[in-house]
Amino acid sequence: MSKAAKRSPYRSLKAVDESSDALHVVIETPRGCRNKFKFDEKLGVFRLNAILPAGSVFPFDFGYVPGTRAGDGDPLDVLLLLDEPVFTGCVVRARLIGVLEGEQRDGGRTARNDRLIGVACDSHDHKNLTGMKDVDKHLRKEIEHFFVSYHELTNTRFKVLGYRGKKVAQRLVVRAQRQAEKGA
Repeated sequence: MSKAAKRSPYRSLKAVDESSDALHVVIETPRGCRNKFKFDEKLGVFRLNAILPAGSVFPFDFGYVPGTRAGDGDPLDVLLLLDEPVFTGCVVRARLIGVLEGEQRDGGRTARNDRLIGVACDSHDHKNLTGMKDVDKHLRKEIEHFFVSYHELTNTRFKVLGYRGKKVAQRLVVRAQRQAEKGA
């Protein structure tokens, strides 16, 4: 790990904002962007990870929960509902409303790759969403389609297993925090 990575403020950022119990979400890719950015823990910077084809963009801001480690070895992924896109590296306080459960198949290997769904605490447009049941059915289908299509472009398969509520999402965060602490 580089010296810059060791000094990165993202390394010491906790999953939960203790003053508000909101989840910290570090945005990697802003809504409307074709470029997929990813935080490189070894270098301590954001780097370009992929470029979506013309006409494909991220439907909402996409990022991760710091201080967590999911089953794939990366921090937990979050699709964040927010009124306007923010910039790469922006930390947003959010509340969970659920999780899109999915399996990712890469070659012969299949692994869970769930995506948390959150709402920015400061959102005006999405402030009334408290659970996945409040998210329009058509919008849920569009989110599913995005992840399936995105994975097809990277020569992997993403199978949607369904949506679960915020309690399941919160348990995933707690489990991923423990997993990160073990690996630290």
